[in-house]
Amino acid sequence: METAEHISALDKEGRLLAAAARKAGTDAEVPTCPKWRVRDLVRHTGVVHRWATAFVAEGHASPRPLGSDPELDGDALLTWFEDGHRRLVDTLRTAPADVDCWNFLPAPSPLAFWARRQAHETAVHRADAQSALGGELGEPAVDFAVDGIDELLLGFHARDRSRVRTETPRVLRVRATDTDAVWTVRLSSEPPVAERAEASKAGDVDCEIAGPAPRLYLSLWNRLPLPAATGDPSLAELWRETSGIG
Repeated sequence: METAEHISALDKEGRLLAAAARKAGTDAEVPTCPKWRVRDLVRHTGVVHRWATAFVAEGHASPRPLGSDPELDGDALLTWFEDGHRRLVDTLRTAPADVDCWNFLPAPSPLAFWARRQAHETAVHRADAQSALGGELGEPAVDFAVDGIDELLLGFHARDRSRVRTETPRVLRVRATDTDAVWTVRLSSEPPVAERAEASKAGDVDCEIAGPAPRLYLSLWNRLPLPAATGDPSLAELWRETSGIG
């Protein structure tokens, strides 16, 4: 996906998050994040948006801590969130393509990184906000979902922080059934090593998790149950238990 597409997705997902939060109310429980109520979700996402904005707008070259949660609730909190979301979208849209600032995953440029990261950050938390309404979670477009699975498997879980590990080498496959995308994830005592290939080139594995890309996306982020796994189900359970991003 192009940077402009990520920014458009960020714009849409933030609006949907705010709409769901307003409808649910800030005191509603968030089933996909059992320790949170909607106010916690909105505060967290709003702080992340402001944190990301500062890197791009101010050109910070090194990591900075997240800010503090605002002491706001109800309509005031939601207005605060909407203001920060709008500033993030506007900052990304108007930033020069060669803006130089810190980022933490491989990307063509810092701007591309922040647009992509915030689009997926907001999409996942939009699903959280919708879970507070008690209905179905809206699913992203197929291309966006594939892009997000790429970021999760080839980016986040390639880092030393990943806890998805096995004592002996094992191979997990993630297959999108609605497009020609397959990810092979090699597990060991080291961080996972993932690669994406066409379905026809997939080799033997110990376990396969397969489903439509939008559902896989939300499942791999632990917002929906994983689709049924073939092969050794313990690897699917390992993912569920250890893949959370801290």
